[in-house]
Amino acid sequence: MIKILRKIKRILKSLIGRDFFSKEQIEIDKVMHGGDSGYGGWDIHEGDINANSIVYSFGVGEDASFDISLIKKFGLTVFAFDPTPKSIAWVKSQGFPAEFRLYEYGLADFDGSISFNPPSNPDHVSHTILDREETNDTSIEVNVKRLKTIMEELGHEKIDLLKMDIEGAEYQVIEDFVNSDVRPKQLLIEFHHRFPSVGIEKSKSAIEKLNKIGYMIFSVSDIGEEYSFIYKM
Repeated sequence: MIKILRKIKRILKSLIGRDFFSKEQIEIDKVMHGGDSGYGGWDIHEGDINANSIVYSFGVGEDASFDISLIKKFGLTVFAFDPTPKSIAWVKSQGFPAEFRLYEYGLADFDGSISFNPPSNPDHVSHTILDREETNDTSIEVNVKRLKTIMEELGHEKIDLLKMDIEGAEYQVIEDFVNSDVRPKQLLIEFHHRFPSVGIEKSKSAIEKLNKIGYMIFSVSDIGEEYSFIYKM
């Protein structure tokens, strides 16, 4: 019933130009990790993952079920990134295993700092670089780095799986990523075209750019925002 309601909601949003449907472009085995509470789960292709895999997880918030699931299943290390003070405090209170390593900065298409606007609801955790008129006066400055910079600093020559839930900043990051030589084997991206200041054309364009450099969709969530890509060049 929940899936049916989600599909109806998406159809209605599509009719008014606020959503769109993308089909899976390749059929491969996939397994959901995380999301035990109904949120925070992602489909991955397990055939590419093992204890030595390099996993980057951008955007932790207050749900690391995906990351912890990977750690438990494969014994790998997750390199997690989130500059949000509330998220940092939450992670430190959880007693996560040593294989979960949090870095207190975010991902962007440049190295430096940027204004981070808090959510309208103070009970929520997700900040964004996008304009939020109602909370702009309470924005904070956080450090951000390019993907290439992070890899160099951490000594990684490759990434096996990259998850990106960065509240609207994904579009600039994808542009920077496409023009680099970095090619993770799997990309998990939450698109934020539901935000009024973003819109569906940005997500469509981002997907087209990823397709052109060899990424194919192998999973799309019921709500049409979480996409799993695999590199096939």
